[in-house]
Amino acid sequence: MNDSQYNVIADDLLLSIEDAIEAINDDAPEEIDYESVSGLLTLTFVDKTKIIINKQAPLHEIWVATKFNGHHFVYKNEQWFDKRSGDEFWQFLSAAVSKQAGFNVTLSAN
Repeated sequence: MNDSQYNVIADDLLLSIEDAIEAINDDAPEEIDYESVSGLLTLTFVDKTKIIINKQAPLHEIWVATKFNGHHFVYKNEQWFDKRSGDEFWQFLSAAVSKQAGFNVTLSAN
């Protein structure tokens, strides 16, 4: 993958996350705020904790920092996977957001 392809795929992922958060906020007991600036997406929870998702263009990775730990995701077979655990991005993000939000959240690209 070249830099241009990476940027398109990574930007699409960040936009999909924003859409997914907006979709769950309609039914969530507490709203999750988000802010996106230049390849950095910050999710802020009621207790003021954050999940930070950002592009790492030189490495062609997506990095996610949660209240509990950090993860690096690589793109293969048209999906993002955690380099250490092998977890698929959307499953990981759903679990991380659920944990920090304090209620069950299922996020997806759709």
